[in-house]
Amino acid sequence: MSSHPENDPKYIGLQVNSGVETPDSVNSEAVSAFLKRNKRAELTSEEYVAGIRKGDISILSQAVTLVESNNSAHQQLAQDVVLQCLPFAGISVRLGITGMPGAGKSTFIEALGKTITEQGRKLAVLAIDPSSEKTKGSILGDKTRMEALSANANAYIRPSPTSGSLGGVARKTREIITLCEAAGFDTILIETVGVGQSETAVHSMVDFFLLLQLAGAGDELQGIKRGIMEMADLLVVNKSDGDNIDKAQLAAAQYRNALHLFPASESGWNPKVLTCSALENRGIAEVWSTILEYLNDTTANGYFQQRRGEQVRYAMYETINEMLKNNFYQNQSIQQLITVLEKQVVENATSSLAAANQLLDSYFKVNSK
Repeated sequence: MSSHPENDPKYIGLQVNSGVETPDSVNSEAVSAFLKRNKRAELTSEEYVAGIRKGDISILSQAVTLVESNNSAHQQLAQDVVLQCLPFAGISVRLGITGMPGAGKSTFIEALGKTITEQGRKLAVLAIDPSSEKTKGSILGDKTRMEALSANANAYIRPSPTSGSLGGVARKTREIITLCEAAGFDTILIETVGVGQSETAVHSMVDFFLLLQLAGAGDELQGIKRGIMEMADLLVVNKSDGDNIDKAQLAAAQYRNALHLFPASESGWNPKVLTCSALENRGIAEVWSTILEYLNDTTANGYFQQRRGEQVRYAMYETINEMLKNNFYQNQSIQQLITVLEKQVVENATSSLAAANQLLDSYFKVNSK
């Protein structure tokens, strides 16, 4: 009897033919061939540099990912790429922008970026996003918030997480700046969220520091820390539109009065206060003109190059501090001892200072052999 019961002789006039085996919904051989053809080959440092120098955004992004990676092999390759890119770096104008949450930084950067690229310049936006202390994750949503600028052929937007280490993000951001400059970007804009000490790190690597503020959010002079105001070369009150124009003008006047109380800047530049509406694209050209004025003045009086020299020296010491810290915590003997001493500290069997001294003594003994 056939495998089909319907073919039994008792079912007169009914005949069911044997079917064929159902083929796979996906051709596995074709998939394997496709993956083999499209498998990303691991590039050498020379190939990375060649791609970056050609302005290949895909290769630039891959190189940035290497810089951000904590994988030791990736870090070594990234260092080789950065070193080879150094001779082509230093050609950009580096701008830092910070401001309180809700000040409209993304809209402002998009408007300013449009003004910059319309003048034939190439702009790279490096956004430092804070990482969650619990999950270590970041939103990294700047490309979503800056849709028009993301589609601009002369603009490159790259968000980077802090990953809980300001020292680490500062070093990595400096290296990313080097890569972007080697790729031909002559204007680098670094954005921070304005809620922590990342502003100090950013200030240590830029030529011009802009503080974006929002009017009508309470006591204007309590809206931002004095330390951040003292770092600013330009303070811009955004969202000066609609019913908020008078409030923005009043806030600007208050900031001008406050800035007069601060010591004179080493650059010889008197920080200015402007108002703008990034949403309506008003006042943005004046902001850019002020930035260019500052760059011309500080280049003429020699402060620009002096500042760059101070920054690379500062970066060297920051890198030493970070490498020492990483080497300390990655030491296996320290990792074992720290678990024991941490428990003793929690149980009040020893003091934090004594435990720290014991760990450092042990570390230096291991490394002196």
